[in-house]
Amino acid sequence: MNLTCVFVWRYAVTMNITLEQKQAAFGVILVLTEAIREGSKGVLGGVPNGELYALVCGRMTLQSYTSVLNTIKGTGLVVEKNHLLTWVGPAF
Repeated sequence: MNLTCVFVWRYAVTMNITLEQKQAAFGVILVLTEAIREGSKGVLGGVPNGELYALVCGRMTLQSYTSVLNTIKGTGLVVEKNHLLTWVGPAF
């Protein structure tokens, strides 16, 4: 389990939901976090928030996406400036 997983799991386990829901939430959080981390290596140095939502809008509501994104930003591994999500955590 890498450092991203540890930070993300810390937030997922505090949610007042069933174990299966925690595992599903953890999976969504981890996928989005990894997408941001990989996107931060690109030309833009991050991932546009709207483009990331466009990739998942068929699978989750805007409210769910916003909640997950706030959880990710709450870990301190990702920051958002001018709608650009950037990985600021340790390099892997």
